[in-house]
Amino acid sequence: MGFEGKMREEEEGVVMANDFFWSYTDEPHASRRRQILSQYPQIKQLFGPDPFAFLKISMVVLLQLWTATFLRDASWLKILMVAYFFGSFLNHNLFLAIHELSHNLAFSTPVYNRWLGIFANLPIGVPMSVTFQKYHLEHHRFQGVDGIDMDIPSLAEAHVVKNVIAKSIWVILQLFFYALRPLFLKPKPPGMWEFTNLIIQLSLDGVMVYFWGWKSFTYLILSTFVGGGMHPMAGHFISEHYVFKPEQETYSYYGPLNLMTWSVGYHNEHHDFPRIPGSKLYKVKEIAPEYYENLESYKSWSQVIYMYIMDRTVGPFSRMKRKLSTKTDKKSE
Repeated sequence: MGFEGKMREEEEGVVMANDFFWSYTDEPHASRRRQILSQYPQIKQLFGPDPFAFLKISMVVLLQLWTATFLRDASWLKILMVAYFFGSFLNHNLFLAIHELSHNLAFSTPVYNRWLGIFANLPIGVPMSVTFQKYHLEHHRFQGVDGIDMDIPSLAEAHVVKNVIAKSIWVILQLFFYALRPLFLKPKPPGMWEFTNLIIQLSLDGVMVYFWGWKSFTYLILSTFVGGGMHPMAGHFISEHYVFKPEQETYSYYGPLNLMTWSVGYHNEHHDFPRIPGSKLYKVKEIAPEYYENLESYKSWSQVIYMYIMDRTVGPFSRMKRKLSTKTDKKSE
């Protein structure tokens, strides 16, 4: 694999990247998938929907909406505390449920997954389920491809976020960057499903405010905001593809928070086999351990956030990028 990265020397002698890591080979997951399946064809038996996905999502949605109504007369301090230490885990769980649904891993019929995604979106407070699917599937098909993979920070982000303070602010606000980045860099015209997502979400928001007041609605928004910022579960945003080890662009996390995050921590396994639901991804590593044991991985998402902020050689430029090749384009068709 070929890489090219530009670095700069700061006054203290710290080496800081001022360009992305550039790869001149295809992303590693398609080739590894072929190798694993040729050796372990039984992995195909893991493909298919999670039969308990609907139940798990429904329980979290109803619990979070009930919590919001319960807090309608609570103090703002209590709302903030409950949002950070409880609601954030639920809303982030739903965000990753939507990620699961973007791969049609609840039902065999795609449209049912889309409706369930809109339902899972309700406690998050802002419509994002349908739009997320559009961009996320491109992240899989065109991992790291310049101008297509919107998971990669923009040049503006990378040039501004250069120090500990800027990186801390970026982490706190990273959900805004994820949401707004595609609108500026690669906007897609909204369709019927986006409008459906918008109308249903605004209707729920309006009902929440009308019957239970602004505090209940604010609790939902806070749960989304703090859960996607300086929060242990949000560490997966950084751990998945930020390059901490040269020549590796995807990293897995094997820690306890996988139980609450649809096992998104098994990220190498997920990119190798996006048709396997999170509840079964651990089996991939058990069946083919030799393909994953030598890869760099994490056991703490909080530690990843700390490393990202404090390591002055790491920042938004610490991502692998590649140019769109004819071979990559054909594989996506």
